[in-house]
Amino acid sequence: MELLRINNLKVQVLKKIIINDLSLTINEGEVHVIMGRNGSGKSTLVNALMGNEVYQVSGGNINFLKKDITGFNTDERARMGIYLAMQNPPVIDGLSTAELLRNNLSSRTEHFKLFNFIKELETTATSLGINNEMLHRSINDGFSGGERKKNEILQLELLKPKLIILDEIDSGVDIDSLKLIAEVLINYRLENPETAILMITHHANFFKYLEPNYVHIMNNGELVKSGGVELVHQVEKQGFEKTINCLMKDMVND
Repeated sequence: MELLRINNLKVQVLKKIIINDLSLTINEGEVHVIMGRNGSGKSTLVNALMGNEVYQVSGGNINFLKKDITGFNTDERARMGIYLAMQNPPVIDGLSTAELLRNNLSSRTEHFKLFNFIKELETTATSLGINNEMLHRSINDGFSGGERKKNEILQLELLKPKLIILDEIDSGVDIDSLKLIAEVLINYRLENPETAILMITHHANFFKYLEPNYVHIMNNGELVKSGGVELVHQVEKQGFEKTINCLMKDMVND
């Protein structure tokens, strides 16, 4: 079943077009990866998908669960089941992870059970190596880069989104933490097979654990090539510059 469809999307920031005529379809259960050089438009796409008002959609549309969400705000998109694990999660003073999740989950149902929530929260935190004290501290206060990324994964585990967007979840994370995050995501997909993942990354290390169904190369706000994991190996071997130059040359010759 189709989960997300992006149709001829154009996004501008301060009247400058960053994303130009981009289309992408993601079905339930699929893992899609977008790779590209810095400045290629990856973060702009992520922000547009989450409804960040700074990133204005000037053309095309975004459909989620067969509903046009182009005009929806971030909160509405999140309630529908879109979750973004941020590249640089901020510190939020005065609000703990436990409070954030409790308030969010209790607002969804009349049958919220605090004991079950606490048990799931603590079990999930332990699996990620997050101690109990961190759950009740201001969000990301004093957290290392790796701990912030783990905290993002903790939240998605409890919120159970339908579409997970991972914006460079592998940056600033050591090998052990990367493997741990991948294992949690693999288990999450086994328990929630309809959930899809859209991952933005520069690196191939993560794919040792979580292999994508589709890989897309982005350049100048466009998806210039889509394929399988072989594209990842091509980038690893040649680097982004040479890979993109070869792709653009092939497009001209075609």
